[in-house]
Amino acid sequence: MIRRALPTHRMNGIKLFVAALLICGRVSAGSAAQTNLPSLDEVLKADQDLWGLAAMRQSNGPSYEFFEKLLPPLRYVNAEFKYYPIILSAPNATNKARLTSNGSGVNARASLKTWKEIGVPVKFFVGGLGDSEVGANSTNRLTHVFDAAPALLGGHLPVVDFAGTFGELEYLQEAFAAVESPFAEHGVVFVKFNVPKRPGTVAALIDTTAPLIVSDGAVRDTNGAALVWFSKDWEWNEAQHTLTAKLRHVDNATLAIATQPMASPLQVASLSKEYERQHDKCVAVWKSLLGRAAPLSVPEPLVTNAWRALLANNFMLLKSNRANYSAGNQYERLYQAECGDVARAFLLWGYDRDVLPMLSHQFDYTRDKLEFHNAGFKLQQFAHYYWMTRDTNGVAALRPKWEKEIKLIVGGREHESGLFPKERYCGDIAEHVYSLNPNAGCWRGLRDFAAVLDDMGEKQEAHRLTGIAKEFRAAILKAVEQSEDRTTKPPFIPIMFFGKEKPYVHLTESMLSSYWCLLAPYVIGSGVFGAPGCERERAMMDYFQERGGICMGMVRFHQHSGLFANEDALDDLYGLRYSIKLLQLDEVDRALVSFYGKLAQGLTRETFIGAEGTGLRALDADGRPMYLPPNSTAQAYFLWLLRYLLVQDWDMDDDGKPETLRLCFATPKPWLANGQTIQFVRAPTAFGPVSVKMKSDLSKGEVRAEVDLPSRNPAKKILLRARVPDGWRVTGAECSGKKLTVDAKGTVDISPLAGHQTIRFTVSR
Repeated sequence: MIRRALPTHRMNGIKLFVAALLICGRVSAGSAAQTNLPSLDEVLKADQDLWGLAAMRQSNGPSYEFFEKLLPPLRYVNAEFKYYPIILSAPNATNKARLTSNGSGVNARASLKTWKEIGVPVKFFVGGLGDSEVGANSTNRLTHVFDAAPALLGGHLPVVDFAGTFGELEYLQEAFAAVESPFAEHGVVFVKFNVPKRPGTVAALIDTTAPLIVSDGAVRDTNGAALVWFSKDWEWNEAQHTLTAKLRHVDNATLAIATQPMASPLQVASLSKEYERQHDKCVAVWKSLLGRAAPLSVPEPLVTNAWRALLANNFMLLKSNRANYSAGNQYERLYQAECGDVARAFLLWGYDRDVLPMLSHQFDYTRDKLEFHNAGFKLQQFAHYYWMTRDTNGVAALRPKWEKEIKLIVGGREHESGLFPKERYCGDIAEHVYSLNPNAGCWRGLRDFAAVLDDMGEKQEAHRLTGIAKEFRAAILKAVEQSEDRTTKPPFIPIMFFGKEKPYVHLTESMLSSYWCLLAPYVIGSGVFGAPGCERERAMMDYFQERGGICMGMVRFHQHSGLFANEDALDDLYGLRYSIKLLQLDEVDRALVSFYGKLAQGLTRETFIGAEGTGLRALDADGRPMYLPPNSTAQAYFLWLLRYLLVQDWDMDDDGKPETLRLCFATPKPWLANGQTIQFVRAPTAFGPVSVKMKSDLSKGEVRAEVDLPSRNPAKKILLRARVPDGWRVTGAECSGKKLTVDAKGTVDISPLAGHQTIRFTVSR
C-alpha cells in the first residue's frame, strides 16, 4: 500500500514537488475530543450549531484552523474508482477527462449508473525495480495501485501533482489537460512519472477487452485512432494491455491519454518535449483566464488559492457556455436556480462578458411541473446581471425570453387565491402543493424586473408590473398568515401552504423536513416578507439555527433514503442565501462560520472540489463520503461568500433597486493584524467597479484605506469598516483632514465622498 502523502507545490514550474507525510494522524476523528469540543454524535443530536457557536467564541472569531481539525477530509465517492474525481479539461471544453484523486488512473470505470463512463480507462500501478523484470509477466507483481494525495500547481492551477511512497521508494506523478487544439477537443490528459531517489517501476494498464494495436508511439484502437501516446521509456505488453517503465531518478516516463480517440496527429515526435510544451501552454492559458478576474489579495494564502482554484474548477465544468451542474455523472446538465448561481458567481468576479450566454441557456431551461419555480429564478438572475452591468443591449437581445417568463407569472396566478396553482414540492418530491417557494421566487423576479425596466426608461410597463407584484406579495403574505404556526418558538413558516406542513421538532427528522432545509433559504433570499430583518424573515432564520438545521454554518440534510453521502450530511450549496442573509443582517461571526466551515469541511483539501451532498460521518480515518462531485454550485457558494465578505451591494429599502454599498464589512479580524493588507481592484458592483486597499499598521496606531469609489451610478449610502483583531479597537477616522464618525464596529459613512479617497482609522488597544 502506498502511503498517502500531503504534497507541497512545485516551485520552478518544471520539477515535481517532493513530500511523503502521512495524512491520517493529522485528521483523526478524535480531534474534537482532544479540545473538549462536542463529539459528532452530540453535534448531530443538538438543536443548535454547537461547533459553529464554539468557533465564534474563539479569539478573533471563526477560523480555518478551528474547523480543519473537527473531521477527516472529504475523499470518497460511490463509484468503483472510490476516490473523488478531478475533472480536467480546457476551459469550456466539451470533452472532459476524469483523474482519480489518489492518482490511480485517468477515466477510471465507475460501474454505477449515476456516473458516466468516460473514454478508455487507464490505471496506474507501481512497484520496486526488483519486483520483476520487464517482460511477459512483468505486471503480475505490480499490484500496488498508485495512491497519493493531490495538490495543485502553485496552490490553484489545474495541474495536479502527487507524491507517494511504496516501501523505501518514492513515486511522483503530474497530470494536466491540454488546452490547445487538437488535443483539447479530445480531452487529452498528459501524465508524467518519475522516481526522485531510487529506481522503481511504473505500469499503465489500458482497461479494455477490445483489441489494441501499437504503432508510431501510441496504443491505438483497430481504426488506428490513438488512445495513449507513450514516451520511449515504456514497453508494451500486448497480452496484458500494459505499458511498463523501469525508471531511474533521472528518468521521466510520459503519457498522453485521449478521452476521445484521436486520428491525428499520427505521431508525436518527442512526447517528453511535447509534454513540457503543453505544460507551459496549460499554465499560461489558465493564468491568463484567472487574470481576468477582479484581483483580490488577502493575508491568508489558502483563501487566495481557493478562489482561484474554484474559478478554474467551474470553468472546466462549463460545456461551451452552459453552466452545467457537474460533469462525468448524471448531473452533467442544467438546473435553474443552482446553475444560475454559478453564472452569477462568474458575474461577481468580473466575467460579465461570459455570463450573458450562460443566462440565455438558463432562459431555455424547462422542467415539467416546476415552471413557476424556474420562471422566478430566470428573472432574478437576469435582473442581477442588469444591475451589475447596465447592459441594456443584452436585455434587449433576450427580450423574447424574459417577456415569456413575465407573461407566465402574470397570467399564471389563480383568481381566487392570488397564488400559483399547485406545483411539485421540489424536483425530488413529486407531491403537488400550494408552495411558498415558487410564489416568493416569482414575486421577487417580477418586482426586480419591474425595477430594471423602470431604470431603462420603460416606465409604463414598469408601473404595471410593480402594481401586479404588490398585489401578488399581499396574496402571498395572506397565505403565510393562514399557514404559519405561532405556537412554536421560533414560529414555523411552512413551504406548503394551508395546513399541509406541520412544525418539525428537528429539521433532519424526515425526508420532508430535510427538503424544507433546502427550500427555505430560497424563501429567505427572496425578501418576500419585507425589509431585511423583518419578523418573519428572522423567524425562518431562527428556525434553522434552533431546530438542528445548521452545522458549521452549512445547511444540514438527511434524506432518509440510504443514498450514499446523503445521510447525516450537509447540502451546503442550498445554504447560500442563508449565509448571504447573515451578511446582509451584519451577523458577521455567523457568516464567517459558514465561510470557514465551507473552506475546511465543505471542499476537498488542496483541490477545492465540492459536491451536492457531503457526509459528516467518516468512512474511515482518512476521509468522508461525497455525492457526485464535482459540483459547480457547491463551488460557487464559496466564491459568493468571499466576495460578500468584502463587497456588499444591497437593496436595503425594499424597492428592487440597490442603493447601499458596504466595503470590508465582514473580513476576518486577523486580516488586519499588524502589517497585513487587504486589497481588491475594480471589483464589480451594482454601482460600477470599486477598489480598496486597506493596510494595517497597528504598531503606529492606524489602519489606512485607499478607496476608488464607483462613478457609474453612485450609491446612496457607502459604508467602510475596519475590523481589527481582538484587543484592538477603532477610536476615530479622518479623510482629507476632516473627522468622520466611527461606530462601535469600526464603521464610517463615506457616502458624501467620490473618486479616490484616503481614509485613516486610528486604533488603540
